[in-house]
Amino acid sequence: MSTLAPLRLLREPWNASEGNQSNATAGAGGAWCQGLDIPNELFLTLGLVSLVENLLVVAAILKNRNLHSPMYYFICCLAVSDMLVSVSNLAETLFMLLMEHGVLVIRASIVRHMDNVIDMLICSSVVSSLSFLGVIAVDRYITIFYALRYHSIMTLQRAVVTMASVWLASTISSTVFITYYRNNAILLCLIGFFLFMLVLMLVLYIHMFALARHHLRSISSQQKQPTVYRSSSLKGAVTLTILLGVFFICWGPFFFHLILIVTCPTNPFCTCFFSYFNLFLILIICNSVVDPLIYAFRSQELWRTLREVVLCSW
Repeated sequence: MSTLAPLRLLREPWNASEGNQSNATAGAGGAWCQGLDIPNELFLTLGLVSLVENLLVVAAILKNRNLHSPMYYFICCLAVSDMLVSVSNLAETLFMLLMEHGVLVIRASIVRHMDNVIDMLICSSVVSSLSFLGVIAVDRYITIFYALRYHSIMTLQRAVVTMASVWLASTISSTVFITYYRNNAILLCLIGFFLFMLVLMLVLYIHMFALARHHLRSISSQQKQPTVYRSSSLKGAVTLTILLGVFFICWGPFFFHLILIVTCPTNPFCTCFFSYFNLFLILIICNSVVDPLIYAFRSQELWRTLREVVLCSW
């Protein structure tokens, strides 16, 4: 599968000639430099699964008034961002399949406009998805460390301003990226944004886990139940590992790809890494599938509402 405009150009650096690219790939040798041939059906399947999952999350939060709180609004925005990832992926794949089979014949100028619209949607959804993952981490941090003041700190008005700011910043940044995608400074900004979110989540979640561990240790020492303390600590460590592990595995390869574009565009081994670009896109789509399982479906109230939504739809 070939991706559209700027994302297609991110597959291989624009500051290295095609001849150098092929020679470097050949020089690196090995079949692994040929990349992976990922079928369009896989993109379509993952996109549909993610779309249905996140649509259910949004419907459940809108339906249940008990879920009308800042925390669930942030989860709803994350689901919308992931839906945009799915919709843009589905639209891109369907247009390409229809044009490849001659079913859809469009003028080149219209195709370019469609490219820009879809790419802007993709970039905006990527930035907003990353942003809301960070916002959810901050919200949970405030919930734990400032529990008594949470409702005065995270008011509905501040939550609305936060959500509007994220969407506005995502739209502006995606427009800038589409316009100046050949500039290394833009890629460095994207890389810096990812690293900032990674460090933010790492620090906040580890701090939250340390506090929970300290409280469990105090309770365990008073009640003299070390087994309960160990099992709770293990459960917290597993949850933390899942949160940070999924984030790093799904987003890390794509941003490492961007780092290599900036640092070693003509290196043979970097060129081999570039050939797996479609796999990195698959991982980002997989993140949209996994996010509801981590952030939404674990809530009993939301899960109960989801069952009601599904049963009513039947």
